[in-house]
Amino acid sequence: MRQIIAAVVFVTVSLGAGALGSLATRRAIPEWYSQLVRPAWTPPSWLFGPVWTLLYVLMGIAAWLVWQRAGGMRAAAGPMTLFFAQLALNAAWSLVFFGLRQPGWAFLNIVALWALILATLVAFWRVWPLAGALLLPYLAWVSFASGLNFAIWRMNR
Repeated sequence: MRQIIAAVVFVTVSLGAGALGSLATRRAIPEWYSQLVRPAWTPPSWLFGPVWTLLYVLMGIAAWLVWQRAGGMRAAAGPMTLFFAQLALNAAWSLVFFGLRQPGWAFLNIVALWALILATLVAFWRVWPLAGALLLPYLAWVSFASGLNFAIWRMNR
């Protein structure tokens, strides 16, 4: 039962970071984002919610696997510190891009986020390769999102 509760907590915390970011996003989409010039390869807006939900669930499961394999938070302190740092930068990106409407600063944030995701992936992989592998789609999506962020910033200076 403890394992199930822990898994639910890790997934909920991950989804919570997404929910925090969405607070800034919801209002900005119709008021600001929809007015921006975006590259032709920008995905449709409806795609972002399902993709991010899946990614947050995978992040939570990966963190839970590391916690479980390492034997708790103290034993997994290094990987968990990276995990929570990248989660904080993830939420901060939405606040900077959508809340503050600063694509240039958001690009700096997403570059740091990408580096932290990679570091987290490697740290998780060392504890349990499956946990690291679960972060690969997240790294891929943030790689794509970095390019999109950069293009939007350049197109709307």
